[in-house]
Amino acid sequence: MLPVQQFTDYISQHQLFEKTDHVLLAVSGGKDSVLMAQLFKLAGFHFSIAHCNFNLRADETQRDEAFVRLLADELQVPFHVIHFDTKAFAEQEGISTQMAARQLRYHWFEEVRTQYNYQCIAVAHHQNDAIETVLFNLVRGTGISGMHGILPKRGSIIRPILFLSRQQIDELIDELSFPYVEDSSNQSSKYARNKIRLNVVPYLKEINPNLEETFAQNINRFAETEALLQLVVTQTRERIFQKEGDLISIEIAEVSKLNPQKLLLFELLKPFGFSDAVVNEVLSSLDKQSGTSFYSNTHRITIDRERLIISSSDKNGEELNYLHGEGAVVLGDATLLLSISENINFKADKNLAYIDANLLIFPLVIRYKQDGDKFKPLGMKSFKKLSNFFVDEKVPLPQKEKVPLLINGNGEMVWVMGMRQDERYKVSATTKKVAIFELSKL
Repeated sequence: MLPVQQFTDYISQHQLFEKTDHVLLAVSGGKDSVLMAQLFKLAGFHFSIAHCNFNLRADETQRDEAFVRLLADELQVPFHVIHFDTKAFAEQEGISTQMAARQLRYHWFEEVRTQYNYQCIAVAHHQNDAIETVLFNLVRGTGISGMHGILPKRGSIIRPILFLSRQQIDELIDELSFPYVEDSSNQSSKYARNKIRLNVVPYLKEINPNLEETFAQNINRFAETEALLQLVVTQTRERIFQKEGDLISIEIAEVSKLNPQKLLLFELLKPFGFSDAVVNEVLSSLDKQSGTSFYSNTHRITIDRERLIISSSDKNGEELNYLHGEGAVVLGDATLLLSISENINFKADKNLAYIDANLLIFPLVIRYKQDGDKFKPLGMKSFKKLSNFFVDEKVPLPQKEKVPLLINGNGEMVWVMGMRQDERYKVSATTKKVAIFELSKL
């Protein structure tokens, strides 16, 4: 028997939607989404079904689409479907097929929701998905927000069967003989999440047979802890942030008083996109001279005497580009390519820079000259002003503003492109991986 009362109670408890709302259900055809659709039907909610055909598993994808279309007919609800060239999109964006599929489906779900005036989008995540998300976040590194796993509601996305475990779903599907389709890729250990599901979780359940229940309790505690942290962060931000037009300033003395310092500063700077590594660099540079800057994708922090100044990174018309890792970025009529290798053959070419990869803090910034810029030219022990370097190199005045500069995430100059790299980032005997930058004309 389907747990309809438990289902409706969970929706009410977490205020996922109103009974009069029209909900868009993301249905793949697997056990989880089929059970969710059946629960919506028996509960008497208004809903439609949406299905994505990613064209990744040959005939399976056509079978899945046909099955979900038939399910929508049987449940007598509207059906939406779309076809994606997922591999082409992944190659275009330089991301994995899994990440491409995720971006494509959620973007389309939101388009359909807006076009047809659905109040929310229901996805069929369950307790084990939440466990896998927490473990995955722990392995790759996470703040406290990664510890609460999957939330019942975030924005327009709701997860109304998060109260069920994978085992409970399997038992209900078998008991009620609901038809479904199986995605063969779920059994492949090629993907990180599958490795956790197939290889890690079974061992954890041997230690704790009630793993799902324990994790559900822990996730609730983590969510409450995060809520408390955000309350403290909000109060701290209101107290120490000083708005000055388009700028935000923070007294360095106030940063020094933060406790725990690293955690609070990271949370305070998170809305501006600063990474954990950059926050570390900021903290270790509080006593440096004015003018030292640090970058995120969208903002810049500058040490200005006794203050930190936060500004938009495109302020004053700066032309900025970013490198997040291996790949290429177009700079006007040139291209900068980054590759990382353990084995290299050095070439004497000013358009090539060989950098110790372990010293890089991403994202890297590509920008042009600013007042006060300085670096340690390769082979020198002391700093040199960039303006003086250009004079020595006899760079014409109009050209000085067009020489691209590669800036590390900590604000230090790595390479005056096509001219000289910085001594601090050179390859040494202790270098394990080399970042090779190549500047080429289009």
